[in-house]
Amino acid sequence: MSKKMLGNLMKEAQKLQEKMVRMQEEASQKTAEASAGGGMVTVRANGSGQLISITIDKEVVNPDDVDMLQDLVVAACNEAIKRAHELVNEEMSKMTGGLQIPGMPDISNFFGK
Repeated sequence: MSKKMLGNLMKEAQKLQEKMVRMQEEASQKTAEASAGGGMVTVRANGSGQLISITIDKEVVNPDDVDMLQDLVVAACNEAIKRAHELVNEEMSKMTGGLQIPGMPDISNFFGK
């Protein structure tokens, strides 16, 4: 491979990496929502995997059954983060055609997984 071809390939890889970084920044602005308990607990997370809001229906708040409320919150949080993760993966796949490209951001670690 000639130096010119290698240089062009490196420039293209750098452009792709810059696009992916921008896409990650844009994804952090997108949100995913999930609920548990038939909508009694609703959670929103952003594309960075951060929780944005938790809404709890007052009917599910029972001081005698705190365990159920805790389980619903955990289930809704996990699902919202999973959906946000899938949103980022989908955007990355569009950009890379599903290929894992060496040197590109590893989104499997984007959410601490």
